[in-house]
Amino acid sequence: MEETSKIKIFDGHQKSKKISDKSLLVKFLGENPLFKILDFLIENKGMDMSKKDIIEGAGISRAALFNKWEQLEENEIVCVTRKFGKTKLYTLNSKSPIVKKLLELETVLISRVLDTANKKELVEVCA
Repeated sequence: MEETSKIKIFDGHQKSKKISDKSLLVKFLGENPLFKILDFLIENKGMDMSKKDIIEGAGISRAALFNKWEQLEENEIVCVTRKFGKTKLYTLNSKSPIVKKLLELETVLISRVLDTANKKELVEVCA
């Protein structure tokens, strides 16, 4: 499967990635809009983004984001980084215990894929 990436420029200097191929987190958790939002925020942690940026980057509808947004704020998954006018910019709240566990899960998933790849490579070398 071909992986394509799209780079969007935010604020003239920050970059955010949108990857059309499913991430390990989405493959593991499923195609739920909440998981797509979380995955996008994790992939772009430390970046300031608007709700519109999150909608486009996560590949979800506006309604899907607004249906899940209260849950994200109540669980302190996102935090406001800046405000200008009516616009607020958000980022992943890396201090949240939930976010820490999600990042840990992602690390475990990546480790498993790497272990599997290394085992396959070892079998090919031995064969």
